[in-house]
Amino acid sequence: MHQGNRTISKFFLLGLAVGSEQQKLIFILFLCMYLVTIVGNLLIILAIINDAHLHSPMYFFLANLSFTDICFTTTTIPKMLADIQSRSPTISFAGCLTQMYFFILLVDLDNFLLAAMAYDRYVAICHPLHYAVLLSPKRCALLVVTPWVISNLVSILHLSLLGLLTVCDQKKIPHFFCDLEPILRLACSDTQINDLTILVIGGAVIFIPFTFIIVSYVFICFTVLGVPSAKGKWKAFSTCGSHLSAVALFYGSIIGVYFLPSSAYSVERDKVAAIMYTIVTPMMNPFIYSLRNKDMKGALRRLFSKKKFFWRW
Repeated sequence: MHQGNRTISKFFLLGLAVGSEQQKLIFILFLCMYLVTIVGNLLIILAIINDAHLHSPMYFFLANLSFTDICFTTTTIPKMLADIQSRSPTISFAGCLTQMYFFILLVDLDNFLLAAMAYDRYVAICHPLHYAVLLSPKRCALLVVTPWVISNLVSILHLSLLGLLTVCDQKKIPHFFCDLEPILRLACSDTQINDLTILVIGGAVIFIPFTFIIVSYVFICFTVLGVPSAKGKWKAFSTCGSHLSAVALFYGSIIGVYFLPSSAYSVERDKVAAIMYTIVTPMMNPFIYSLRNKDMKGALRRLFSKKKFFWRW
């Protein structure tokens, strides 16, 4: 990516459109949300590692999702908090590309992990007798490693195409982090290939797992409706409720940013949706997966009891 014959050295991040008197409040709010996200997801990971009862495929995927969410928020929020405090919120060209690389990688990884968790629920409810075979440790590892490889390749592809563009004199990004859509709008050269890549590759990466999740839950619904007892139906649906809540939060905001028509693009709507999936969703996931899950609540209690024991010593 260059500007005429010169290589771009930095961008200006315009951040959130708030008055100077509101910046302190926004800083405190997002700092608290970031800390809650880190602590909440870290507790989920520690509880799963600490409790042998949670050493199952379902919680293996959940631990990976929590780790991804920690990295995901750390990619954007600390820089945004620093920019709120700064009078000149800039980011170097290399820093912008690095942030964008990890952002695309982690958002795609989140997407694949949600699909893996849907597959886990599908096998557990529709094929319980084959659960140990279909979700063996090797297959679980494959369901995590493969998304890492695919997400890396997709991220590298987007950045490679971005490097071919020429940017106009305008170097101000109307966002609080380096995202594809706002940066493409700074380009003077033709972005048709980039837009097509977002639509085709990005669409496949988002909608194939999303379709898989929907199909999995259709089969789950048919299986659960065949359960004779109301108690059995409620138990089966309750194990899926947390995952469905996370899916709705994640995909609703992602589709709102990247897959609406270009004519419907709005900078402010883009920022609000980005806040939803970069801050709110990772912050809510620990609550979604723990408050309605007896095993997780029990594991967290045991984790805190163990910590209290060590503190007494």
